Amino acid sequence: MAHVQLLGTGGTIASRGSGAQGAVATDTAAELARGQYGELTVSSRDVLTTGSYRLSLAELRLIAEAAQEALADPGTDGVVVTHGTDTLEETAFLLELVHSSPKSVVLTGAQQPADSPAPDGPRNVEEAVLAAASPGLRGSGVLISFDGTVRSARGARKAHTTASNPFQGGAEVAHMAGSELVVTARPVRRPALSLPPESFDSTRIEIITAHTGATPDLFDFAVRSGARAVVLAGSGVGNAGPGFAESVARAVEAGCVVVLSTRAPWGPVVPVYGNGGGTDLVAAGAVPSGDLNPLQARILAALLLSLGTSPAGFPEAFTAHL
Repeated sequence: MAHVQLLGTGGTIASRGSGAQGAVATDTAAELARGQYGELTVSSRDVLTTGSYRLSLAELRLIAEAAQEALADPGTDGVVVTHGTDTLEETAFLLELVHSSPKSVVLTGAQQPADSPAPDGPRNVEEAVLAAASPGLRGSGVLISFDGTVRSARGARKAHTTASNPFQGGAEVAHMAGSELVVTARPVRRPALSLPPESFDSTRIEIITAHTGATPDLFDFAVRSGARAVVLAGSGVGNAGPGFAESVARAVEAGCVVVLSTRAPWGPVVPVYGNGGGTDLVAAGAVPSGDLNPLQARILAALLLSLGTSPAGFPEAFTAHL
């Protein structure tokens, strides 16, 4: 009989109340684990109980440690993490970066609070448990299960504020057909990195977004005020306006890592344009993020730097995990 551990962290799935004070996460993991699982058994543990918009890197490290502990239990066949949708893609990607077990970790949540007239959390949890225990998904790493679709953590992002399935991107690896889970693909995996050390908590990585008329002032401030790295979410295939290439060069010279991503929802960073565009930004020392969106690029940068990767060694280390 397969056994799944459910780790609760809060989020809408654990929230109640819709009055003037707003919904607040209160439900425990044990309450979320109440469901119909057939022959599967489920145990639960609370790691956090908070909205995911309140999480810092310190809390992400705690979740990663809890997931690794659960995976190491020989009596556990898979792990489910319940999580707020706001920042779920960031936590999921950190868990993927450090995941080395053949057992699956599946993140899920809800778009409706637990006390809403039609809560979606119970169904999402049941489907996530099914995915975590599935022999067909063994070796698939960290996944996101929501509203009948299971996708890889890498490349996923919240793409809608209120839709029943707010996530897009990544690779769809399975879907529900009635009460059956149908496995359709297996994600490509990268070698696992070490768990984040305590220094991960304070590794400051800022995201600066390019837009029409943007100046590099905020970028420069981030560097001056102590950021270890800056992710530049450029326009299009990875571009920014006047002055940014010069600011990137100064940042890199000062020992601050610069990652070039894109504000576009989908597609890779492909340096093409000069005159201050992506070609000049890379020539100035920015490291292209490939298909990683700015949020997941930030998580990878924070983990690498906290593990002791030097600015000189960063481009090779970062590129190895794209």
